[in-house]
Amino acid sequence: MRRDRGDAGADCGVRRRRYLSTLAGGASVALAGCSSLGFGAVDAGRDASTYATAVTEPIATLNPIYNAANGGGNAIARALDPGYAFDGEDEYVPLLYDLSSDDGREWTFRLRDGLQFSEPYGSVTAHDFVYLIREVHQGGWAESPAAAHWRGVEVTVVDDRTFRARLPRPRLLWPESYEPLVYPIPRELLEPYVERTDVEGLRTDRTLVELGFSGNLGPYVLDEWQRGEAVRFSRNDEYYLRAAAAGTRDIAVPPGFDGAPHFDAATVRVLPDRAARLDAFDSGTIDAAAIPVDRIGAYRDDDAVTVGRVPQAHAERIAVNMRDNGWTAGPGNLFRHRSFRRALSAAIDTDALVEEAFHGAAAPQFTWHPPFGEFHPPDDELPRFGSGDRYGRGYARDLARQAFERSTHGYRFDGEEMVTPDGERVSLGLYRRADDGVSRRVAAFVAAELDANLGIDVAVEGISRERFASECYVVDDRPTPERDGTGDRVNVPDALVDEVRGEWVAWTRPTAVNPGPRRVTADTPWDMEVVFRSNTFPRNPLATAALFDGATAPYNAVGYYPEFDAASLFERGRRATDRDALAETLTELFSEIAAAQPYVTLAFPAAAVGYRAGLSGPIERFSNGWNRAAWRYE
Repeated sequence: MRRDRGDAGADCGVRRRRYLSTLAGGASVALAGCSSLGFGAVDAGRDASTYATAVTEPIATLNPIYNAANGGGNAIARALDPGYAFDGEDEYVPLLYDLSSDDGREWTFRLRDGLQFSEPYGSVTAHDFVYLIREVHQGGWAESPAAAHWRGVEVTVVDDRTFRARLPRPRLLWPESYEPLVYPIPRELLEPYVERTDVEGLRTDRTLVELGFSGNLGPYVLDEWQRGEAVRFSRNDEYYLRAAAAGTRDIAVPPGFDGAPHFDAATVRVLPDRAARLDAFDSGTIDAAAIPVDRIGAYRDDDAVTVGRVPQAHAERIAVNMRDNGWTAGPGNLFRHRSFRRALSAAIDTDALVEEAFHGAAAPQFTWHPPFGEFHPPDDELPRFGSGDRYGRGYARDLARQAFERSTHGYRFDGEEMVTPDGERVSLGLYRRADDGVSRRVAAFVAAELDANLGIDVAVEGISRERFASECYVVDDRPTPERDGTGDRVNVPDALVDEVRGEWVAWTRPTAVNPGPRRVTADTPWDMEVVFRSNTFPRNPLATAALFDGATAPYNAVGYYPEFDAASLFERGRRATDRDALAETLTELFSEIAAAQPYVTLAFPAAAVGYRAGLSGPIERFSNGWNRAAWRYE
């Protein structure tokens, strides 16, 4: 069974940083407004010998064992290829190694011939990979971010170019999770730190931090790292894919790599400010930049620029607070009723939202899987709330009345307005991303639609992601199970037990972002938010179990209790032994999520990316950039 699909995987850890990594505030998909644009300023006579890009965050480390940030990963990729990728057709592409399995449980890693470390480390072998996995990632001392990925995995060397990994259970989507991505690191470089269990030494080793071992394993060689400013590289004439394309192909070489890389140098600049990045793009200092959606037209009129729209995995959605500090309008919490969440979704015209808030640079969202994803259900199997005859005042109000009937409180419509049991108009708050034009337009559109179609008064407020997360999502002071001296759980306090779908459920592993039943809340009450976007993991959708796999899922700040047996569907998906069975299960899962609207679905924004004219290689696909080493100017 060859792997032929893929996505960045989910680490279901519950530390705050990892939780926030499943969310995005909009900048990652380049849709926020900006100023200081100099249209038409790109220098047609620019230096085409260097490929320059920018990252939005300072680069903390280039040590491939410890980097867990996009900026650092972007720079590391210039000098060190990942093990594999997925191409424009979402087909698996071996880079450093091929990866295959007959049963989804035992996976074979076959290294490409001719891989070389820098001197004095010699050839890359399977022994180097297995040593890194066993002694560092599985060693229990090194604190590597990849440690969780290799827990319970048995790795064994077959020969110098082959090793195997046996998983605790079959996982058809293991490559799609990106968990089997492992960098080649020379064993000799690691051994002194392993013998001393020296974490700090391993983190700061100069050869690791400066990628001085990378040999022919990447398209460029690191020349200079100016911390906080830029990382500069020069062309690697020994690049293994270039040599493989011209010689014997023991493992197939993707097209376009003959002669790669096609630039003499590469630079990754650190430009946190959006306006500064666009100024650098306009002046020709960098070759690509995210374009705000309300400026796309102006750039498309510029002959010196090519603009592409790249589909993204993060969904713009409304999170509604089903915990006890949610629904501040009155008694009860209507958000807990599926029919009311459906009413909210049906009250928002998704097609009009895409045009008004995103200027067309988005796709309507109806479930937790993007339209380009392999496992998106057929349209006729989805209740497309907010579209066609499932949108509008009458339809939305009928759904809301169903929720009123299920509520023990007397909510109703009084003429144009939805009113509380006391006859007051229902008023709710909606937080949006501060200083973000797209989020401002989304929030304004949502507020107007909920007013017009459901008679709800919505007060919109801007807030930073960090502040919202710390005040409204994260609960640091939370009840915890009692444990004995050996760490075994001996008692779960009543505060961590609740009735869910007729059964008593215990939060035996509460987290900061799912601290317990709905009565366990953060300090600040809130109703709705469009502060974050949420990762839908389109190539590894079983990772969404972290959000929807029952009330005790690791991420459940909103306090959602599934109305359907989500846990069983996820478990069936994990047990699937072939792609067809998995697709059938995921279709059912995403249809149930569409019907339940645990988050009110809105849109999948696309990233508008501008490139200097003549650059060959970018594609308007989710996998854009997989072959960046083969890009060139024509």
